[in-house]
Amino acid sequence: MGGEVTNNEAAGQYELSTPAGTALVAYSVDRDTVSFTHTEVPEEMEGEGMGSRLVAGALEDVRARGMKASPICSFVRHYMETHEDVQDLLA
Repeated sequence: MGGEVTNNEAAGQYELSTPAGTALVAYSVDRDTVSFTHTEVPEEMEGEGMGSRLVAGALEDVRARGMKASPICSFVRHYMETHEDVQDLLA
């Protein structure tokens, strides 16, 4: 169904391998805030929960680093608004 979410710092994106390709959420960092700017999931995998798995994994990493998240991307914003367990990460 897909592997673990990885942080490709050189590309500025978190990635998740799926059977149809790589899902990604692009970001930039400013001091202690990670701004999520864009999410992409392979079309064949849309509606399968890959985007949510990707964002959840990215936010776990943000928490582990002691940082905050700024959800510029509408998908990430919706995820954070509907998951109380990550709302404390909002910048």
